[in-house]
Amino acid sequence: MKYLANAAFEHAQPRKTGVLITNLGTPERAEKKAVRRFLREFLSDPRVVEIPRLVWLPILYGIILNVRPARSAAAYAKIWTDRGSPLLLHTQDQAAGLKQALAQGHGDDIVVDYAMRYGEPSLASVLQRLQEQGVDRLVVLPLYPHYSCATTGSTFDAIAANFQQRRWVPDLQFIGSYHDHPQYISAVANSIRQFREQHGSADKLVFSYHGEPRRYLDQGDPYHCQCLKTTRLIATELGLAPEHYITTFQSRFGKAEWLRPYTDETLGQLPKEGTESVQVICPGFAADCLETLEEIAMENRDIFTTAGGKRFEYIPCLNSDAGHITALAAIVEERLAGWRERVGHAQETAALALAAGAKK
Repeated sequence: MKYLANAAFEHAQPRKTGVLITNLGTPERAEKKAVRRFLREFLSDPRVVEIPRLVWLPILYGIILNVRPARSAAAYAKIWTDRGSPLLLHTQDQAAGLKQALAQGHGDDIVVDYAMRYGEPSLASVLQRLQEQGVDRLVVLPLYPHYSCATTGSTFDAIAANFQQRRWVPDLQFIGSYHDHPQYISAVANSIRQFREQHGSADKLVFSYHGEPRRYLDQGDPYHCQCLKTTRLIATELGLAPEHYITTFQSRFGKAEWLRPYTDETLGQLPKEGTESVQVICPGFAADCLETLEEIAMENRDIFTTAGGKRFEYIPCLNSDAGHITALAAIVEERLAGWRERVGHAQETAALALAAGAKK
């Protein structure tokens, strides 16, 4: 087997530490062809759809990829910006903000970049770029606060598969989740607090997380438990009574049972129970995207108002908010500290050894 070489490598090249943030990905354009290409890569991942390939691939290529791209392209068109996909532009801004925050303590020794699990920029291309810049220690931070086999697990698989092809594998720290990190919790709580200072409160605060099949929970995936803990910690920081908030799950797909309660069904039921106003936040999404801007802020707004609700407000994701960047930097710094401690210990050991040798 031939391993991937680093054509730009020089033995005298200064070694650097890299920080790679990743997200799910997005089509390059809000057009049927581009969406089909994105969905093909996304839905072909066995981590995303755990149906046996012999059963799933005919369904994917024979039905889904012939029907869904046009509908999804129309949905993407509703949220597309002058800079392109909201998910992509927010991730770019997050990387830039994180680079600036980390540079304050590390200068040019830190290389910050971003990649997408599906689509562009690809993980493979960015990992190659980081290696060419002399990165031999790498912190990977998937921007999924809550671990799921279908998101965080898939990202790990892709990175591990890439490293299996490389001659030189960097020292790696992979962050599996940060659902209860104090600064992440504070950043989300502050965003709710600031929104309510401008718009007032609502009868009910809905914490909507992306759903996953119920069987994942039954088989040991920690996602559901981590989402509930995030809600509890944020509600505690805000001083919310239990009757003033609820946790729900959105974006289900297929006929199997997913995590309950479902966001759309809940929003359709709340007006019938006397809830006239709601505010919805999606703490599991680090950046606004199709699932938040179109599914929640548009589709689910219509569900709530059609059912008799009077006021629906969507609280944006953290995106590149200063508090979010501070939280991400703190999460990364905790991993970098371990390396610094080891380097400091090694330097101290070397100094002691030299001193001992000088006394002989």
